[in-house]
Amino acid sequence: MTPDSPAGPPTAKAGSGTLRVLLGYARPHRAVLALTLVLTLAASASGLVQPLVAQDVLEALGSDASLLGPILLLGALVVAGAVLTGMQSWLQQRTSERVVRQVRRGLIDRLIRLRVSELDRRPPGDLIARVTADSTLLQNAATDGLILVANGSLTFVGAVVLMGTVHFGLLAVTLTVLVVVAVVMTLVLPRIRAAVARAQESVGAIGAALDRTLGAARTVKANGAEGRETALADLAVEDAYEAGLVGARYRAVVQILSGMSIQAAFLVVLGFGGALVAAGDLSAPALIAFLLYVFFLANPIASLVSGLSQLQQGLGAVGRIAEVADMRTEDDVDATLLPPAGRKVAPTIEFDGVEFSYFGRSPALRGISYTVPGGTQTALVGLSGAGKTTMFALLQKFYEPSAGTIRIDGVDIATLTRAEVRRRIAYVEQDTPVMAGTIRDNLRYAAPEATDAEIAQALRVTYLDTLVDRLDAGLDTEVGTRGVALSGGERQRLVIARALLRKPEVLLLDEATAQLDARNEQALRDTITQAAEYCTVVLIAHRLSTVTAVDQIVMLEHGRVRALGTHSELVRSDDLYRELAATQLLAGDDAVSGQEDLATLTG
Repeated sequence: MTPDSPAGPPTAKAGSGTLRVLLGYARPHRAVLALTLVLTLAASASGLVQPLVAQDVLEALGSDASLLGPILLLGALVVAGAVLTGMQSWLQQRTSERVVRQVRRGLIDRLIRLRVSELDRRPPGDLIARVTADSTLLQNAATDGLILVANGSLTFVGAVVLMGTVHFGLLAVTLTVLVVVAVVMTLVLPRIRAAVARAQESVGAIGAALDRTLGAARTVKANGAEGRETALADLAVEDAYEAGLVGARYRAVVQILSGMSIQAAFLVVLGFGGALVAAGDLSAPALIAFLLYVFFLANPIASLVSGLSQLQQGLGAVGRIAEVADMRTEDDVDATLLPPAGRKVAPTIEFDGVEFSYFGRSPALRGISYTVPGGTQTALVGLSGAGKTTMFALLQKFYEPSAGTIRIDGVDIATLTRAEVRRRIAYVEQDTPVMAGTIRDNLRYAAPEATDAEIAQALRVTYLDTLVDRLDAGLDTEVGTRGVALSGGERQRLVIARALLRKPEVLLLDEATAQLDARNEQALRDTITQAAEYCTVVLIAHRLSTVTAVDQIVMLEHGRVRALGTHSELVRSDDLYRELAATQLLAGDDAVSGQEDLATLTG
């Protein structure tokens, strides 16, 4: 794996711990991090030597020795330390940005390929927060945090060694003070991690609340629900605020302890060292040098404290990011996995004893068996919740059946990749989702290689050509978020045109003409009839005008096939279908003929 490859998040398996996951993100950049650490240590070393050189300067002042050499050396050390710090800072920040890019690319790659069943159970806003907010915390921990801890630790050790060369007794006193403070810190630091994890969960809840509200903005406004939605989002904001305050309190305690450790050590050394100087057991320059080292310890201690705090915050975010690795993905959807396309034919579709249940719910399909002959139109009819849309989802391998087999042209789709199955299918969803972008972008979404002539043909057969001709920007007109710049009927026709451009072997239509007027509905029914000459059409219908002319109707009830036949056959033989047909509002000439047929059959 290259340092910038979009690998998914490491899995936080039992026993491995989130720290190992965090180190896994830093591992591809270990060479640059090692160089950064070397530069940091070199800069720290220049600082470590400065008190000793300062001691030489003081001693030279007392002995009338030359000051030029020590002062030049001291100036060179200061300049070298500044240059090394600048180089280290640039490398560290560049690596930090590369880490977060790697993390975000891996998360995005995985989230886009999550199975539908995983997406069903999680709000999109929370998943988005893991890519945006959580990854930033991990970025700081995986680079800055590790460098600060390593640099602080090694510099602290170096300072302690040099302090021991000045006076071992003063060193023992200093370490005693610092150990007491360190013990208290070990009790506080883990609490930062818990507070950050809670805060990040709340940030995810804020994203979920806004996604819910903004995704249905017109519904919210039409129902005057702005206040209620604001109150719901405010609850998540307040929870994030409270969790943030908890973390801030602990971080403040850590900063106080860090500062107190140096002040306490300075006062103890000053008192004890002053007594030694008064007794003649220690020279004044040596005491000053030791006190300079005490003040110098502020930097490595601050690095340690800051690094450990960042690590704790990062570990709080790592847990949420690593959860994505445990979510199941679709690993067989990329076009690169597809074998060469063969000659397109209208395949036969078979459902054989298919059963399925959504998570935590009663069975949606119970032993479904029927066949859709190739090159025909079949309508799925039934009350809401009968299992119609579920069958479309199973046919496209959005879910896996718990029992039974689905075959396309005699081949069990369980033996095919999702990419192979979906390449053959075009799906027009009930809510006709339109992607933000232009009309051209949406048309080519399912068929990126479509020519201008093919696009023009799709516009003509869906009667969108007149709309495009009226628009100043034509095909390059922006449709807005979720297609809000288009009417419901225009969105529906755009989605149907997009499906036809795909030139599918199987065309799935989920109430695809529900938002059309009678004239456009009839025209598009004619288009679908023509499409059935080269592909197999399966449609879900709630309007009788949609099903009277299809080759086969599958009547569903409570997840079972209740009856099969044509419209005329089912009106004669099935009470529920006859009841549904009698209560449907029909449109156009089909309505008249359908009503006359129904009156004849039931009279």
